[in-house]
Amino acid sequence: MTSLYDVSEMLKQARGDTKLSQEALASRAGVSRTTVARMETLAKGDMSVSVLIRLLESACYDLKLIKAGHQRTIEDILDEQRSGSA
Repeated sequence: MTSLYDVSEMLKQARGDTKLSQEALASRAGVSRTTVARMETLAKGDMSVSVLIRLLESACYDLKLIKAGHQRTIEDILDEQRSGSA
C-alpha cells in the first residue's frame, strides 16, 4: 500500500517533472502556495484528496487506482493495442 508520504513524494515529482514552482502549481490549481507546501511535506499529517486531484490535474497528471501487484492499467493496455506496440 502506498503511504501518504509516498503520495506527497509523487506530488513533488509531478511538480518537478513539469518544472513548476509551488507558486505556479498553486496558481493553476486555484489553491495557496502554502497548501502545496503542506501537502508536499505532510505538515498536517493529512491531505485533501480533492486538492490532490486538482494539483495533479494542474501538473497534467491523472490519479488512478492500480490493483496491488499490477504495473499497468486497463487503459495502458488498450492504448498499447491501439498504437500497435503490444
